[in-house]
Formats: sequence, C-alpha cells, structure tokens
Amino acid sequence: MLRWALDHVGPKSWSYVNEIAAKNDLREAEKRVIAFNRSFGINAGYTISFKTHAQHGRAAVSLSVGPNSTQEDVDKLWEKHGKKVLLINQVAHIRVMTLPHATFSARRLTKRQHEVLQWVSDGKTTQDIAIIMDVSKATVEKHLRLAREVLGVETTAQAVLRMAYQNQIFKLE
Repeated sequence: MLRWALDHVGPKSWSYVNEIAAKNDLREAEKRVIAFNRSFGINAGYTISFKTHAQHGRAAVSLSVGPNSTQEDVDKLWEKHGKKVLLINQVAHIRVMTLPHATFSARRLTKRQHEVLQWVSDGKTTQDIAIIMDVSKATVEKHLRLAREVLGVETTAQAVLRMAYQNQIFKLE
C-alpha cells in the first residue's frame, strides 16, 4: 500500500494488495510487510493517502480491523461509513501538519530570540522591534545574531524561514 500511497491521493482498499499479488507484482520488501502484518492478525483495511504541499514528503494512514474480519467486511463498512472516516482522517492530518515540529535547535532559542524572529516575520525592522520590546537596536541585533547561530543559518530571513517551516514562529505557550 505504501507504493500506491506514494503516487496517489485518497482512500484505497487493501484488496489492491491481493490484486498485485495475483499478478505476481509484489516486491520482496512488500511481501515481508504483508507477512509481518499477518503475524499480528492484520489482514484487512484501508489506506488513505493525503494531498500534501511538501516537496520532500508524503502523508498517509493505514486503518485496519480485528483479525476475524475479512477485506469484504471492511469494504462493506467503508461503503457505509467511508466518507465520515475519510473526513475525520483528513481533519486529523491537517491538524497534525500544523503542529509545531519539536526540533532541537528551535527549543534552544531563548524567549527573546524567538520574539525578535516573530517580529521580523511580521515585517518589523530592527528599530521597530527595539521600540516595541523597549530595548536598544543593538540588543535586537544581538538576539537575531544568536538566533541565527542556534538555528545554523547565515541570514535572518533563513532563520525566519526555518522557524516558519517547522511551525515554530507562532506557537501557543
């Protein structure tokens, strides 16, 4: 199902695996995954592949049922409840994708370093930030320099981009 999920978006019955197996088109790694799943009684289910805007990643979820259920049983359940299950999983996917990424470098920023990056992301100049935070322009520049060092980037724009990409610019405390 992983191979299918990499190239498609939406839900797919695991009966697809049986179709591929009937054509003798399963790779060795896929056969091992199927054997592993079956050793735990995981025989039937659905995979949902999500549309993503990330260039270097994909997102999918596989849903399985108890060991006594058949794929035919699951397909009947999907026919009846599939739209609701799909919607719930899409909402969960969107929520997970908006959670802050727990990166080591972002956690090492001080509160002030994080704050100055937030203001920069809002388009404020160092002078604006100094006035807002009631500190000197040199202090703002120091916080920006240290934030760049912690994040391992050369420019403030790169620091803001890295934090934004990790959903760390605006986070609930």
